[in-house]
Amino acid sequence: MPVWNFVRRSVYQDSVTLMRLTHDMEAVAGVRRAAAMMGTPPNRALLGQAGLLDADGETAGPVDLVIAVVADSAAAAEAAGAAAEAALAALRVAPTPGVARPRTLAGALRALPDATLALISVPGAYAGAEARRALDAGLHVMLFSDNVPLETEIELKRVARERDLFVMGPDCGTAIVAGVPLGFANAVPRGRIGLVAASGTGLQEVSCRLAAEGEGVSHALGVGGRDLSDAVGGTMTLAALAALADDAATEVVVVVGKTPGPAVAARVAGALSALGKPAVSYFAIVVAGDARPAWGVGGLFEKGAAPHARSTGRVHAAATLEDAAMAAVALARGEVPRAVEFSLPAAEIERLVAAHAGALGAGQRFVRGVYSGGTLAWEAVARLTARLPDVAPGVGGEGAGHRVADLGADVFTVGRPHPMIDGAVRREWIEREAADPATAVLLLDVVLGYGAHPDPAGDLTPALEGARRAARAAGRGLAIVASVTGTERDPQVRSVQAAVLRRAGVVVLDSNAQAARLAALIAARAGGVRS
Repeated sequence: MPVWNFVRRSVYQDSVTLMRLTHDMEAVAGVRRAAAMMGTPPNRALLGQAGLLDADGETAGPVDLVIAVVADSAAAAEAAGAAAEAALAALRVAPTPGVARPRTLAGALRALPDATLALISVPGAYAGAEARRALDAGLHVMLFSDNVPLETEIELKRVARERDLFVMGPDCGTAIVAGVPLGFANAVPRGRIGLVAASGTGLQEVSCRLAAEGEGVSHALGVGGRDLSDAVGGTMTLAALAALADDAATEVVVVVGKTPGPAVAARVAGALSALGKPAVSYFAIVVAGDARPAWGVGGLFEKGAAPHARSTGRVHAAATLEDAAMAAVALARGEVPRAVEFSLPAAEIERLVAAHAGALGAGQRFVRGVYSGGTLAWEAVARLTARLPDVAPGVGGEGAGHRVADLGADVFTVGRPHPMIDGAVRREWIEREAADPATAVLLLDVVLGYGAHPDPAGDLTPALEGARRAARAAGRGLAIVASVTGTERDPQVRSVQAAVLRRAGVVVLDSNAQAARLAALIAARAGGVRS
């Protein structure tokens, strides 16, 4: 299939804008694939690997915009380029008299001399320099950019701690500071529970479950996914824990992330024990052939056989993100934390399992997870592994058995919008997984919030309905189970999104963990597995 590249010289755009350009181009008839990326060497390499680079794109420089199109014809490619130009024009804001539109950090500080935080979203190769300028100006930093070199992150965080400043990130997509949502955060009330998260969707799931229980968030500080590695040393996690310990408005602290390095695990365990406030942790340990939560303090992150969770002193280790939220609620109210299996009565769960498993055909045995959130995908792997054999250990969508794909990972989003912004990649995977005659259950997350798709359920339902029709035509059933991470105050409104999914025949549960458990029960019943 032929490829066309259109290069716009010296036209820098941030990642969110580039995602929207891609969305508009892929909506053009005759366009098979499209991407809009800045012409940095790493981005050109990615375009080349994806089959989206031609000779014109090879000439692009770091500040040049590359519009890449795979299309049926030159006319379709030209139409896609025109759609990108139209989208760029629509995004331009006409100058308003008396309103500053600074082009540099220094100019922004002249316009807002009392600013205390800079949100940085530029290509990763240049993000470090911008973040350092912000730190030198005495600003805290939320570093939205990804692909920031590890050594740059380490140095930025070292400088930040020397100056008593925070660097949230890199690749920090979500935070709430003093009630102000940043990135993809959800609309949650202010309250007495503070969060520290090396996970964007993990932070969202916990904060939304808190809101559903009538509690609120004092601060939710994203630290970047690599902060818990031994290389970075947990620098910002430890600083955030110390800040929440000193914050009078924070009564309970929750820390969430993927697997910490061994040395960082010990440091975080000590910091949690010394907080002087009740604390909750959720860390999923995921290794080849195994996926389970991490337990306890004094061995806080060592794998154990506890079926739900364990409390040691004032620290409670939770088995799921939902349990972390519920434990925080209980501790804030002076109650004993209790794990949640299902919100629905046992009889209703049995009815759902029997109905959906009974509609499946011979050979339909497997759960196929199609996810937009990385930590939610890992949590699904953990919940499936707890009840089923033959679960692929990663989130790359690989393996012949039960499998989960994190479609927000870089490998799936080269030049394409993140699935929280646009469902195109997920729709493709839904169709693909549903077409496999061994698929018994499709398992999905739907994540709401500022910056997310305005109607993510509506964006997915045509593909879901099409998958069910195709299964029926082939003489098969197909169960679809989902959770919705969001609140009633979100722009998309959680109850509205859940209703859209239910009208499409989707079973919607209160949390990602519950959805994964139900999917596992249906598959186990269909495959004759004791769970």
